[in-house]
Amino acid sequence: MYLESLATSLPECRLTQAECWERFRSSRAAARLSSGARGLVRRVLLGNSGIDTRHFALPPEDALFEMDAEALNKAFEAKAPPLGESALREALGQAGLRPADLDALVVCTCTGYLCPGLSSFIAERADLRADACLLDLAGLGCGAAIPAMRTAAGLLAADPGSRVAVVALELCSAAYYMDDDPGVIISACLFGDGAAAAVFSAQPAPGRRRFHGFDSLHLPEERAGLRFENRGGKLRNRLAQSVPAVAASAVARLHARRPAPQTAVPAGSPAEDAPAPPRCITHGGGRLVLDALEPALGGVSLAEARAVLRRHGNLSSPSVLFALRDYLDNASTAPPAESLWLASFGAGFSAHSCICNCD
Repeated sequence: MYLESLATSLPECRLTQAECWERFRSSRAAARLSSGARGLVRRVLLGNSGIDTRHFALPPEDALFEMDAEALNKAFEAKAPPLGESALREALGQAGLRPADLDALVVCTCTGYLCPGLSSFIAERADLRADACLLDLAGLGCGAAIPAMRTAAGLLAADPGSRVAVVALELCSAAYYMDDDPGVIISACLFGDGAAAAVFSAQPAPGRRRFHGFDSLHLPEERAGLRFENRGGKLRNRLAQSVPAVAASAVARLHARRPAPQTAVPAGSPAEDAPAPPRCITHGGGRLVLDALEPALGGVSLAEARAVLRRHGNLSSPSVLFALRDYLDNASTAPPAESLWLASFGAGFSAHSCICNCD
């Protein structure tokens, strides 16, 4: 399948990590933590986390940490659809399409639960046709964008004349939880809110990038290290110290079995004529995760993932699409046909990948 457009959207509230600390330190939630836990919050927010700023649909102030599960989910229902609509409309505009031109919408999120799913709310706001196919992927955590794109590829294979949009959206602020557990604290200090929307078709065109070679790896024995659990009706993120090493190992396994370049090299050609290995564009996770990923992938530079992490924090599922957007925005400085290898990973433990290149 071929990428026609890619757009992103962020909530208006943007805070530095230091501003987050100033808001949190005087909250009732902070007063309930042990002195050691408060010290950890301070060290992460004011230390070298690789993050400068984050965006929030629900600002991290006293009211947020006092909201019960019902209030948080109502906030998700109010704030998530317009954020998704904004990204989707921008993507449609970039592609020169009307909402009526879209045949299917695939939405992935893990930070709020709606029934009907978030796709119904975004489709209504964006004026999609009543017969558009709407699909929601839940429970895939930070890795969900690539499985969502794989779903879009299946829809396009079944109906090559159609157009499919993928929206990856997370309101991590609607899933903040605070107690003395170090993993819970670090999660609240790293995650931010955002949405990305991509429009795909089965039709090639000059310069249009093709997505193929999808792959996944599931490690249920590592599930307890990275997952949401229900605590009093709220989502509580479990984040083990082993996550960077597990992520690096899983992503490296996918990288090792990636499809071979499809550009044939005649026998006897000089080695420099061989196709270059794909450039890696990944979900960020966090500074320690990226520090583990780069050597595991042979010393590559994950510059786009680091840039997204610095500006926005860990966006969960949209992160890899934000990183791809950064790459495409700067593609004038890269070979126009440079092959990309995309990877995302998260709860499960699971990791996913695909190839993105110009034919």
